[in-house]
Amino acid sequence: MITIGCGMYALGFVKINMANNLAEGGVTGIALIVRYWFHIDPAFSSLAINVPLVLIGLRYLGKRALIYTIYGTGILSVWIWIWQRLSFSINIHHDLFIAGILAGLIAGIGLGLTYRFNGTTGGADIVARIFEKQRGVAMGKTLLIFDTVVLAASLSYVDIRKMMYTLLASYVFSRVINFTMEGAYSARGIIIFSGANEQIATDIMSQMDRGVTYLDIEGGFSKKPGRAIYCVVSPSEVTAIKRIVTQHDKYSFISIFDVSEVTGEGFTYRAPNKKKLF
Repeated sequence: MITIGCGMYALGFVKINMANNLAEGGVTGIALIVRYWFHIDPAFSSLAINVPLVLIGLRYLGKRALIYTIYGTGILSVWIWIWQRLSFSINIHHDLFIAGILAGLIAGIGLGLTYRFNGTTGGADIVARIFEKQRGVAMGKTLLIFDTVVLAASLSYVDIRKMMYTLLASYVFSRVINFTMEGAYSARGIIIFSGANEQIATDIMSQMDRGVTYLDIEGGFSKKPGRAIYCVVSPSEVTAIKRIVTQHDKYSFISIFDVSEVTGEGFTYRAPNKKKLF
């Protein structure tokens, strides 16, 4: 998967960014600057730039991550070298808006797959992963900031018009990469505060085949102990949950929030058999 992800990223980099004279963020963006001013193949310059960053990554990421990083860095350079020598093009009629969207989409999916399987391509990826582990900052956000700095330096060889389309690609990239890493399936977490917990929990389990968990709570104002209900459902089931709750307690308090990924029966495993009416 790291190989496939790096291949997708390199495809967008060579056949979209380079083909339409768009800039790029991160180390590959620096490689484009070097290519313009010193005529060095990005496949080689990106590899050279990554060496000191990989050494920094060893201190913070450990040996296992270092192996994946070395592999990702190397295979990315190989893919960049390969795509430059394959004589085909992605015909978008030089529409820079489409180029920006497509570049961000392909790169985001490619690197999202790489990150999801614990790989990196070196460079800004190492910096972003360190911030994620040490500070809890989403990788997409760190990469967007890093890209902005590199893109500012790229104004030395691209005009402002192409720079704006490159920023569009960077934004799409940061959104898609988080989406790819977190997973396409979303669910809803629900916490229910009510005096009719037993009846509500029974109906959720019997009517919807969803599990519930009781949480011990204490009222902040009243200081009285109590219990809340926690459950996770699909987005389409939220209305049914609300209906069950209001049937038993019109004055209940319901908190609903997004859950980016769920593992367990009914979500990633086979759903429980629902009771048939006939």
